[in-house]
Amino acid sequence: MTTPKRIFVYFIGLLAVALLLMAAYTWAMLHISYSEGERAGYLQKFSTRGWICKTWEGEILLTSMPGAIPEKFEFSVRDPQVAKELTAATGKRVVLSYAQHKGVPTQCFGETEYYITKVTPQP
Repeated sequence: MTTPKRIFVYFIGLLAVALLLMAAYTWAMLHISYSEGERAGYLQKFSTRGWICKTWEGEILLTSMPGAIPEKFEFSVRDPQVAKELTAATGKRVVLSYAQHKGVPTQCFGETEYYITKVTPQP
């Protein structure tokens, strides 16, 4: 016969395993990238956002040719040094190196799946 104490111990053990699995999944999604690449454009917007979890979010305008309607590329930044470089480059043409991380379980790490790893200002 099971006692309430034994049921409580099983419940706590199950909860601990679930938390460990969630932590491992989150770590994997943040450290294993789905794709990597570069995008070039004009840095239009860069700011911190969020009620509880403040994240750096921004967008650049990608123009393929003069006179064409630009496409927006939205991104997130986790590195404070990269955020500082982007703040200084607001309104300028930049090349952004990014890593795409699909399946990140919460927006506390960024609102998009594109995380900027390097900024290169263009003349």
